[in-house]
Amino acid sequence: MKAAVVSSFDVAPRYEEFPLPTSAEGELVIDVLAAGLHPRVLSQANGSHYTSTDELPLVPGIDGVGCDADGNLRYFILPDTTLGAMAERTIIDARRSIVLPAGTDPVIVAAAMNPAMSSWVALRRRITFAPGHDVLILGATGSAGQLAVQVAKLFGANQIIGAGRGAGKLAALTALGATDTVLLDGDPDEVAARLGQAAADVDIVIDYLWGKPATAAMIAVVTDRTDRGKPLSWVQIGSVAGPTAEIPSAALRAARLQIVGSGQGSVPTRDILAELPQIAEAIASGSFTIDAEAVPLAEVEQAWGRAYGSNRRIVITPQA
Repeated sequence: MKAAVVSSFDVAPRYEEFPLPTSAEGELVIDVLAAGLHPRVLSQANGSHYTSTDELPLVPGIDGVGCDADGNLRYFILPDTTLGAMAERTIIDARRSIVLPAGTDPVIVAAAMNPAMSSWVALRRRITFAPGHDVLILGATGSAGQLAVQVAKLFGANQIIGAGRGAGKLAALTALGATDTVLLDGDPDEVAARLGQAAADVDIVIDYLWGKPATAAMIAVVTDRTDRGKPLSWVQIGSVAGPTAEIPSAALRAARLQIVGSGQGSVPTRDILAELPQIAEAIASGSFTIDAEAVPLAEVEQAWGRAYGSNRRIVITPQA
């Protein structure tokens, strides 16, 4: 069968032949209709993700939408495997999939499930979120950040503050549900002042950036907090700005601050799977706005470079 094949971590996948292994008991062979090219997939393909085993060759893709032998449309999540979703067919564990309603758009589901899942699962499974909470989203102008704004709105957040780079992209967040925005471009002191003024008293921070921006934001929020005894949950999801952040010890002592991670490993698979039907329903019902681009599998190598730094979620379509 044809697939996107990674033979070296320093080059983009190529459209090549790849053998389909024999399925085991409980597994299904799926005709893949759509597979999202997420940042998680990019790091899988370049060997930089913390789950990487350095095993090559591999087919990238961690989730997707496909059709099983009975004609059911399924959204599926794959374990760490060398046979990912970016192939004409893949093998899935039926327990790690859900059947989608007939007529569901595979491209939209493949584009939105992974980025929506990041904030959805974080708010449902990693912290105690309640309607009326105020939320700051660091990295809100990215694809996952934009969906985090919409997820927070769907869950009943009160104030939703989107922080990110690019004034034009930031302005677009208002239509998605942001009640305020903070531009992270410019002089660091001015950025800190803007963060302190807008977000000092939030209940939750959803952080897709980490690195220096997270350090600066954390200091600004803690410093300007009206009531430092008010709980502040800092949920670390992504590391676009850097894999490490220098956190002053005073920030942890001077405020009622808890820092938790949300991602593969910190959330049990069963908890993620339990949330899938509701996420899929929200996407299929049109609750979220997402910019998706369908690309045939044969053009995966050309599409790969365009995925870096783009807010548009590229979706590989093997059956196109």
